[in-house]
Amino acid sequence: MKSNQITLTFSSIAENVSIARLLIASIGGQLDLSLNDIEELKVAVSEAVSNAIIHGYKSNPNNIVYLNLEITKDSLVIVVRDEGCGISDVEQAMQPAFSTDPERMGLGFVFMQSFMDELQVDSKLEVGTTVTMKKHLKQTPISSH
Repeated sequence: MKSNQITLTFSSIAENVSIARLLIASIGGQLDLSLNDIEELKVAVSEAVSNAIIHGYKSNPNNIVYLNLEITKDSLVIVVRDEGCGISDVEQAMQPAFSTDPERMGLGFVFMQSFMDELQVDSKLEVGTTVTMKKHLKQTPISSH
């Protein structure tokens, strides 16, 4: 199978979370993943994108979220990046129930860690945050016509 790469940039508005979910569901279907795996991918991507919008950009709609997917024969790598405020303490932010917003449950990173095989979070204050998630593919992807 040839490697495939998809890059999507979109405004930092909540309505675009569903676009990211649809894209990852479509890719999951092409890769012949189970419905459960596809649901987990959708949750992980929507949490990462929501974090960028809500926390990175403080819900300011005048910014851009970057989503990059790279599919190889043995893995799916998903990168969600923002150029927002950054995370001062990534380790603390990844703790269950930690959130800078009292209205939020603080489980986004927990879901990402649980549903993906690898998770890396790189952040710099006032520069932005990059969330890299990797899912190992156990089956040979089905090619589209």
